[in-house]
Amino acid sequence: MPLNKACIEKHYPAVEAAVTLEALQKYARAYDHENPFFFDQQQPGAIIAPPMFGVVPIWQSIVNVVGDPEVGADLLRLVHGEHEVQFFAPIRPGDVITSAATIRSITTGATGETMAIEIPARNQRAEPVQNTVFTVFIRGGGGRFDAEARDKEPARGEPLAVVSQPIAMDQTIRYAAASGDVNPIHLDANIAKMAGLPGIIVHGLCTMAFCSKAVIESVCGGDPRRLRRLRVRFVRPVLPGQTITTRIWTAQANGDRGKFEFETLNPNGRPVIRGGIAEVAAA
Repeated sequence: MPLNKACIEKHYPAVEAAVTLEALQKYARAYDHENPFFFDQQQPGAIIAPPMFGVVPIWQSIVNVVGDPEVGADLLRLVHGEHEVQFFAPIRPGDVITSAATIRSITTGATGETMAIEIPARNQRAEPVQNTVFTVFIRGGGGRFDAEARDKEPARGEPLAVVSQPIAMDQTIRYAAASGDVNPIHLDANIAKMAGLPGIIVHGLCTMAFCSKAVIESVCGGDPRRLRRLRVRFVRPVLPGQTITTRIWTAQANGDRGKFEFETLNPNGRPVIRGGIAEVAAA
């Protein structure tokens, strides 16, 4: 059954989630990011959450959409197609984050359907902290999400930074526990194969979190507060045990921000993420 296009612009009830120090540090460890901003308790109130932790308090808002019977998404054919987050203010321990999802578009293509979900999030002071656009792809008969074929990357010359990161064999287990995303394609090889995958695959958002780490440590001077926007397009899955390599280029300066482009490759040199964009505030 196709997705129900009558659900475009459907708004979902607001969801509240409390942020704890334990949860944000568990998330950081789930993708091996031991940044002092997430762990140094020498100054009270100084600890902040990793930027990509924002997916945790909004996760139920995402689940409310993809699990909505009226929408009609087949979860075994669903993959994460694209993801974009704007970061307005750090999330801190003790915050209560309110989010509410809206379906912004449903489109049909040759190999399946795409649905874009927008999820703004605010803290207990009604201050915006993040705005997320979560885009899923529902594979058609034998189809797959293939952003590589759809949109080739331009030639850019030598990258500004190259960051290689090993993916542990237990990475999906740790990330599922920290993020709340317990989709069995990330945890059970038999179910993953039933879904047409080669086996357990790494969460797309886990791969994106590794990209955020590469950006923060290479072009943000290690300061996660400077990351203001991150966008990726998922091309193919990452497998546990692989090493991924992120290549980052300077694109342009825009006022008080720098714009960087990046892509992430698997050990065979094939892209797993393309169209990567990071906007970074000046130091």
